[in-house]
Amino acid sequence: MAPKTQQFRLHLVTWNIGTAPPPQDVSSLLLLDTACPDIDMYIIGLQEVNAKVLNFLSDLAFDDPWSLFLMDFLAPLGYVKISSIRMQGLLLLIFVKHKHIPFIQDIRTNYMRTGLYGYWGNKGGVAVRMSVYGHMFCFMNCHLPAHMENANQRLDDFERMLEAQQFDGESVGSVLDHDLVFWFGDLNFRISDFGIHFIREMINSNRYHLLWEKDQLNIAKKKETFLQGFLEGPLKFKPTYKFDLNSDVYDTRWKKSLIGFNGKKRKPAWTDRILWKLKNTSESEQEDSVGSEFEKILKVNLEKYTSNMSYGISDHKPVIGTFTVQMKPLILTPSVLLKPEGEWNADHDSLISYSVSDDFPSSTWDWIGLYRVGFRHTNDYVTYAWVKDDEISFSKDCSQVYISADEIPLNGGEFLLCYFCHNLQCLAGISEPFQIRPGRILEVKEGAQGIVDDLTKTESFMGPGF
Repeated sequence: MAPKTQQFRLHLVTWNIGTAPPPQDVSSLLLLDTACPDIDMYIIGLQEVNAKVLNFLSDLAFDDPWSLFLMDFLAPLGYVKISSIRMQGLLLLIFVKHKHIPFIQDIRTNYMRTGLYGYWGNKGGVAVRMSVYGHMFCFMNCHLPAHMENANQRLDDFERMLEAQQFDGESVGSVLDHDLVFWFGDLNFRISDFGIHFIREMINSNRYHLLWEKDQLNIAKKKETFLQGFLEGPLKFKPTYKFDLNSDVYDTRWKKSLIGFNGKKRKPAWTDRILWKLKNTSESEQEDSVGSEFEKILKVNLEKYTSNMSYGISDHKPVIGTFTVQMKPLILTPSVLLKPEGEWNADHDSLISYSVSDDFPSSTWDWIGLYRVGFRHTNDYVTYAWVKDDEISFSKDCSQVYISADEIPLNGGEFLLCYFCHNLQCLAGISEPFQIRPGRILEVKEGAQGIVDDLTKTESFMGPGF
């Protein structure tokens, strides 16, 4: 029986944060202030993340403040960070609802520098590709060259990224080989010809449509072959650049200060954009109600495309895009099924049973991690066991590995098991949650601490000479 079509909701954010730290709250940015957001995957692309040398080196060893903030924000809501990539100021984060994790596979990342002729990563693109229920998705977060006169350079850089950016693995090579591509970021395209006063007048009167024909990206989409098939929602929101900090007022640097004029005033522009493209379909085919054969198993509907004016930590406003992808899942069951054997407690070695599908690309580098319920990202395991080194039994239908009691948390709690596949770079299977009983050693320690506390209280009451 053919699989039923399912809906998968994506929420994309692109934001040039101008090296600012995270705000206190991002609920409206992630649609969490709505009655029922029901988002399956968050894709968050940031530009100009603080890239000072010391910050960048520390972020290589530890998660950067934005990643930590968003993980802390989304993990309690049931989302796990499944991938991220950073190239200096560019950061791309992917969060997915817990129930989808075993169906997000073959995750790869890549980046391309274009600043200083490819030697510096202040401009360029970072990308994450993955299989989502068997369909290949690619997400590209780009920061292209600035200034009005560099439109051709922006186009050249993006075309080079499309042609040259390759991913490891045999299934998909270049960006446009994917079934669905999302291209977003601070693309830096400007509004040409019109003067700043006319542009501001059109914005103030909400006549954005009169500016569309002079938008450099709209012009390029009609001329450049490599942009054919890339779609974008209508620009029915204010241009997102350039604002005074902590305000919704466009650039006022022309005002005279005590030391003279304070820089050149920038014309407003839609620099921050989100576009998408289905594989091997033209723009007319994608807009057709019938569409191609491929669209019958994968179709994209844009629900929301706008900016969020309430955030003022940088001179850009964030842009969000919410999409519903209708698709027929090509993967219906997890590749790995696993479960804990018997009752677990921290005093004894414990067993894990697992089985894999016939075509599963297992490896000696695969491992099974023990995670606390509510874990934030793939590397958030408490401990792990190598599926080969720690194997104690093997058969065609089921294998078993053990975890030493020394590795199990003494305080116990609620946990689950996840199977990490090295060849697919993903968690290919997740167990149901289960309880681990605290160890007796902990009970003894707690009992001993209780005696010490009682003696301390007695000493305090009776005096030090008792």
